[in-house]
Amino acid sequence: MGCNPSIHVNQTGVVYCRDSEDSNSPHASHSASFCTHAHYRRTDTSEVSQTSSPGRGRRIKEEKNIAQISITETETQTRRANLKNTGSEVQFGPLQLKQKTMSVLLVFSREDAQSDGFWWAAERGGYKCNLAKSHDGALECFLDKQQEVVIIDHRHNKSFDAEALCRSIRATKASEHTVIVAVTKKYPLDKEEPSILPLLKIGFNRKYSENANIGACFNELLTIEHGEVKSRSKLSACNALLTALDNVQDAVEITDEEHIIEYVNPAYERLTGFSCEESIGKMTRDFRSEKNKPDLQEIINGYLKKGKYWEGTYYTRRKSGGEAIPHHCHIRPVTASGGKISHYVSVRSSQLDTSHLYERLKDSEFYNQIANGGLHGMIPRRRESVSRIHSMMIEAPITKQDVKRHLNPQDVHNPSSKSAHHPSSPHIPSSLSADTFMTTIPENIQNALLKEPAWDIDIFQLEKVTSKRTLVYLGMKTLMRFGVCQYLNISETCLLNWLQMIESNYHSSNTYHNSTHAADVLHCTAYFLDKQKIKAVFDEVDAIASLIAAVIHDVDHPGRTNAFLINSNTDLALLYNDLAVLESHHAALAFQLTQRDEKVNIFKNLEREDYRILRHSVIDMVLATEMKQHFEHLNKFINSINKLSQKADETSSVSGSGSPDSTVILSQLSTPENKMLIKRMLIKCADVSNPLRPLELCVEWAKRIAEEYIQQTDEEKKGGLPVVMPVFDRKTYSLPKSQTSFIDVFINDMFDAWDYFCEIQELMTYLQNNYQYWKELEQKEQEMKDKNSKNDEACDGLQGQK
Repeated sequence: MGCNPSIHVNQTGVVYCRDSEDSNSPHASHSASFCTHAHYRRTDTSEVSQTSSPGRGRRIKEEKNIAQISITETETQTRRANLKNTGSEVQFGPLQLKQKTMSVLLVFSREDAQSDGFWWAAERGGYKCNLAKSHDGALECFLDKQQEVVIIDHRHNKSFDAEALCRSIRATKASEHTVIVAVTKKYPLDKEEPSILPLLKIGFNRKYSENANIGACFNELLTIEHGEVKSRSKLSACNALLTALDNVQDAVEITDEEHIIEYVNPAYERLTGFSCEESIGKMTRDFRSEKNKPDLQEIINGYLKKGKYWEGTYYTRRKSGGEAIPHHCHIRPVTASGGKISHYVSVRSSQLDTSHLYERLKDSEFYNQIANGGLHGMIPRRRESVSRIHSMMIEAPITKQDVKRHLNPQDVHNPSSKSAHHPSSPHIPSSLSADTFMTTIPENIQNALLKEPAWDIDIFQLEKVTSKRTLVYLGMKTLMRFGVCQYLNISETCLLNWLQMIESNYHSSNTYHNSTHAADVLHCTAYFLDKQKIKAVFDEVDAIASLIAAVIHDVDHPGRTNAFLINSNTDLALLYNDLAVLESHHAALAFQLTQRDEKVNIFKNLEREDYRILRHSVIDMVLATEMKQHFEHLNKFINSINKLSQKADETSSVSGSGSPDSTVILSQLSTPENKMLIKRMLIKCADVSNPLRPLELCVEWAKRIAEEYIQQTDEEKKGGLPVVMPVFDRKTYSLPKSQTSFIDVFINDMFDAWDYFCEIQELMTYLQNNYQYWKELEQKEQEMKDKNSKNDEACDGLQGQK
């Protein structure tokens, strides 16, 4: 008697059946010879065999099963046809869900009448069914198939621990909507049956008293399918609804019938500044602004009690400063069974819409809100989807860096000024001019460069041992590793001269925008270029252009932002018409200095067309570091590159990485237009990668940029200029708040998109840990501030009594 080839037994003893809808059992079709799962066992060689002579009682039982199956064959075929044709649709409010064919996992250590009963009941119902005989086998099968129903034999505790297995399954994420049934011994009528409560606490959903009758087993499966399974499919759809609420721009608040808040979405947190933990469990009146009309709440309640919705202008109190926020509000009651109101849903469209964030960023009050936590409020429970920024084009202050020296903007930003810092012929020590540069450098510098390909290289240690000549040493090792000299057809000495010339035009007095920052961005760029996804898309000229752009991207940076230069009416701002002032200057000056002297001209041996392509790519990447275009670049990257990447991943999973479809998608990613989008995102991520560095490096970079911004604020106040970033006031600024706000607004979404493209999970772990560090410091600062405020109030009270 042949066995159906769809059955196999793995090394853990799991019997797998065919998962197609045509046949869900391990048996051959009933018109041909067939065998039950009890006929199969695992031999010592892990092969499936057929038992030659089952016992007489077993044969009688099997003959009865055969007879029962013959009787119910028509019913089974009809049910399967209905499942195929109708798809078993479930209505959940306005959602129409399609419930898939229920799958069942039977866990019985030994084959008996009870396991047979459930198997043939599953056959009759057209359900998919698997059998496991051990703890490990059951867990492996469940993780592989993720059945909706797991039936565990709780009668025989010697072979495996049914309760331990239940706990193991419940510990997996896949079991959230799984129904687990315990098969227990049948108790005599004259004895009291034990409580099911211990089983429920362990994780079981139902108890089935031992009954091998196929009809009883079938009714149990039908009850589960139309009860728990259907209900749990509705519950699983709630995850999609909550995800939608978490990603809409309108603020959503859900309360119970007593107006106690049960849910708020991230948009609500951004709007009010109150976190989820601060809001849930509180009354809505606790967040109401006094600017509302006194009788407004009574009017709203009158509408809601009648089952009608209310719509109009409503004022909510902001956490920071108690500011009243006007918004268009829509409140609707939700009725439960019997027509009784169970919840109220409030949807609020804030006047501070993210599509108008451009105007807000020009307002100094916006930065005060950031400093006070109003933009983020707390560590997000779930990071918002990058799709929310698809329509956003906003301008932000250049999010890079700072200075310690006092600057005369009218002099330092004029390339022809005597005080401008670009010598035409930098001094090159003889010890650094040989072609054997890397073998002649001091041992302590070589040791600092050992981790050059690794992410956790200590750039500040390298800065110390090189006496702030980080860019020359790291640049030489990195650029030679990528074969820059060979591609440009230049000597190592020419490359060395160029790097020293570029580094001499970075201002070492800047606390942040100096050559160490340039070296850090170069290192990050090289790290990204080593990723397999980047290698598959970029050719050699793309990699060379990226490295050169990283080296020059902030050359001659004055330690002041674009807004400062424009407000100061500097020569550079006039020269570039207030458009991408610094970025245009960095690119233009780098090419001017490079072409000024043959000894430093790394492009001198390139063909005209090759030079044109390289120059265009470098300039485009440097200009992309301007944060005014941040969301536009990110939007294009997500819509073009990440969508193609997603399509490529889906194609590879189905057809393999070398399939024709995946090759076509790779060629689409490699078009000049798409490669330019990738290069822009690469240098943007490299430019602001400080929050993803190891914590000690992240903290040092944060201190440096804060000092530079603080110095700019000092100079703006002293010169009577508009204060671009008032949160960086020396007396009141908070380093943790500035970092968490910067991560929330710019870093999270951008690196989410970049991580999806080139897989940098190790860096994302650093980001999460660093964010937690800053958040904890921010909370401690707030607690200390609140404590000091209470002490001041107490002192004022004592003074008043005196």
